[in-house]
Amino acid sequence: MPPKKQVEEKKILLGRPGNNLKTGIVGLANVGKSSLFNALTKAYLSAAENFPFCTINPEESKVIVPSPRFNNLCELYKPKSEVPAFLTITDIAGLVRGAASGEGLGNEFLSHIRAVDALFQVVRCFDDADIIHIEGDVNPARDLEIVCNELRLKDIEFAEKHLEGVHKITRRGGQSLEVKQKKEEAALVEKIIELLKDGQRIYNQNWAPKEIEIINSMLLLTAKPSIYLVNLSEKDYIRKKNKHLIKIKEWVDKNSPGDLIIPFSVALEEKLAPLTGAELKAEEEKIGATSAFDKMITSMRKKMDLISFFTSGADEVREWTIRDGTKAPAAAGVIHNDLQKTFILAEIMKYSDIEELKDEKAVKAAGKLHTKGKDYVMEDGDIVYFRAAAGKS
Repeated sequence: MPPKKQVEEKKILLGRPGNNLKTGIVGLANVGKSSLFNALTKAYLSAAENFPFCTINPEESKVIVPSPRFNNLCELYKPKSEVPAFLTITDIAGLVRGAASGEGLGNEFLSHIRAVDALFQVVRCFDDADIIHIEGDVNPARDLEIVCNELRLKDIEFAEKHLEGVHKITRRGGQSLEVKQKKEEAALVEKIIELLKDGQRIYNQNWAPKEIEIINSMLLLTAKPSIYLVNLSEKDYIRKKNKHLIKIKEWVDKNSPGDLIIPFSVALEEKLAPLTGAELKAEEEKIGATSAFDKMITSMRKKMDLISFFTSGADEVREWTIRDGTKAPAAAGVIHNDLQKTFILAEIMKYSDIEELKDEKAVKAAGKLHTKGKDYVMEDGDIVYFRAAAGKS
């Protein structure tokens, strides 16, 4: 008999489950966070002034996900309505040394970080006498260390409080299943505290599925995926050189191994933000550099394990966002709860097939329209039509 096919178990992810995930922009005060948020979202909701804490309450906006596939489907179907995918971005007030113990906006700032699912951490690499640096001078490695330390210190506080609650149950004694589970949880939390005190981030460790379930319940700040955005002067970004870049890479490799570093220039992005289409392309060719925004957004979606599926037709082309590993009924539920409850099947076309054949009828004629049931795991780029009971589809 042939060997049984091994089904790869989907890895449990650190963080909040779901498809509507949020990214927060964090960093020290006056490093360019609000200017980045305004240019990135084109919303201009956040104050961007030359003094610390010009942003107090977090601002939130959505940015369109760059998607050549979505654009191509719109060209093909010429629908009445076009609805792209979005990523939700939150601009969070600047952090200062001592925030974990209440300095600056302190606990309020850290609670805002707790409410998002991933972090764009902005670090300043440009000199400008007119823009105050809260630490007195430009030193990106030091600034990264300050932010990292404040998040770790707050996580130690969170973890120690969590451990107190677990110990209330373990002190009862006995051999009940609950006491046994809480003893295992206590051992894990003690390990987390030791890692944090040793200067490590929780996200960058290897955890077993049961451990991840407990960590997710703790909402730790250092358990959030991070991308490091290096804010350069316009000149340095265009020439792709800056004296601080090597030290930043060394810091990330040591303290946040495997995480992405994306250089950008908020001064340049503010100039490019109002431009679109051919006008933007012409300006980028003129200056010899491209906007970093597309890379930021697509990289963050990948970091948060997000993928896309499409619904396409003459009435509407829409790009939907789901977590990688989502099954067809749950994907249908993103469109409408009733579709998940009454799901019957999904008719799937692959984007690559319709891109090649240029016509839905041709895809069907080639036998490349696939019918999938409840166990089908959605793949990035699927073009889908859901069929449900009671006439809902």
